[in-house]
Amino acid sequence: MSFLSLKLIHILSAIILFGVGLGTVFYKIMADRSGDHATIAVTSRHVVLADWWFTTPTVIIQPLTGLLLAEQLSLSWIDGWLSQTLLLYLLAGVCWLPVVYLQIRMRDIAAESLRQNRQLPPIYRRYSLIWMWLGVPAFFAMLIITTLMVFHGSFWS
Repeated sequence: MSFLSLKLIHILSAIILFGVGLGTVFYKIMADRSGDHATIAVTSRHVVLADWWFTTPTVIIQPLTGLLLAEQLSLSWIDGWLSQTLLLYLLAGVCWLPVVYLQIRMRDIAAESLRQNRQLPPIYRRYSLIWMWLGVPAFFAMLIITTLMVFHGSFWS
C-alpha cells in the first residue's frame, strides 16, 4: 500500500477514534444527567454499539498503519516520539478495556432497571464515575499522541 494511502487511513482512523470517544462521553454524560431511564438505557446501548462498530476497528487500525508508516519511513519504534506514542497508546488501552466492561454492565443495568420500572441502583452511578475517570487519562493520552504525531519533527530535531 502506498505511503499516502496508509497515512490517509491512519489519520481517518485517528479522527474516528477521537471523535467517537468524545461523542460517546458527551451523550452518555448528558443521558445520565437527565435521570430519564429510557434515555439512559437507549444511550447506554448506543455507546456500547459505537465502541464495537467504530472504536474497536480503529484501535486495531491505528497501530497497524502506524507500524507500516514507520517501516516505510525507516523509523524505529524505540525512537523518541514513536516510543512515547506507543506507551501512551498502551496507557489509553489499559484505561479503555475496563471502560468497555463498565459500558456493557451499565447498559445491562439500565435496561434491567427500565424493564422492572425501578430506579437505577447505586452501582450504576459508581460504574459511571469510574468510567468517566478512566476516560480522563485515555483522553489526554490520545491528545498527546496526536500532538506528537503532528509536531514530532519540532520536538526531536
